[in-house]
Amino acid sequence: MTKTITLAHGNGGAENNELIKEVFYDAFKNEILEKSEDAAVIQNGTLAFSTDSFTVSPLFFNGANIGKLAICGTCNDLAMMGAKPKYLTCSVIIEEGFEVELLDKIVASMKEELAKNEAIIVSGDTKVVPKGSVDKIFINTTGIGEILYKGISSNNITQNDLILVNRDIGTHGATIFASREGMDMNSNLKSDCASLYPQVKALIDSGVKITALRDATRGGVSAVLNEWAKQSNVCIEVDEEKIPVCDEVKGICEMLGFEATNLANEGTFVLAIDKEDAAKAIEVLHTFSEASNACIIGCVTQQYSQKVVLNSSWGTKRFLDTPTGELLPRIC
Repeated sequence: MTKTITLAHGNGGAENNELIKEVFYDAFKNEILEKSEDAAVIQNGTLAFSTDSFTVSPLFFNGANIGKLAICGTCNDLAMMGAKPKYLTCSVIIEEGFEVELLDKIVASMKEELAKNEAIIVSGDTKVVPKGSVDKIFINTTGIGEILYKGISSNNITQNDLILVNRDIGTHGATIFASREGMDMNSNLKSDCASLYPQVKALIDSGVKITALRDATRGGVSAVLNEWAKQSNVCIEVDEEKIPVCDEVKGICEMLGFEATNLANEGTFVLAIDKEDAAKAIEVLHTFSEASNACIIGCVTQQYSQKVVLNSSWGTKRFLDTPTGELLPRIC
């Protein structure tokens, strides 16, 4: 590992994993932490517990802002463990001179998203620092959720599972990039930022057998699949042509050499579902407008242990590796 921290250490990919394992896991090692789930499962499997910090730039972008993102991010991590978000804390670090009008808009969007999750803020902290000490505003949210479906884990994926995604991928990363670079896409491109608990709750209520769920934030779908392959010691094979990508994201990727599977998402999640229930899970997801193109994208094998294989429409295969470097800093 390098002697100094680089932007790549926050990318959700290989360097980020290295930093977490060699510094934080080494210092804080315990059985709960080492499971590496989206949220810690505590209290004999009855509660999920997660925290996240948000530094996105710009603060406002098509489809969301840092406030909505802060609630969705933590609530979604809880939902990925089959939990209903209940109680959140909110801490903010605000730069001197930040406009109260903008702060009001951010807080209003947080309130709106909390209502969608039927969750409440129960504690918080506010710090104001001198101008230049922080870029406008940073937010941290921590959440506790009540687990409704026990046993969801990225360590339990087997060849009995199929791999699904709930919608088209990469729109958040593409939107942030376009906004940051001042690109006029002349299109409907917007972040997928959304609360995922309603979709997860519908899946639970339908009775489908859920093995694992993971929202594909930093590092995108590539990072999720590689984490799963390593944690469950399996090979995950996905079909490139089945992965839904909208035309706008395809255009940005082709123009700049990005991989859509590496782009961040904030309302997209990957599912490992028992083969017998995969079709039913798709039916359930299709009842949500934002998940109208949910689909099965792959399967689990033992062909190459701990690897992800991408099957192209041309009949070729290649490994889909964990993202490296920093594609887009401050994406969330």
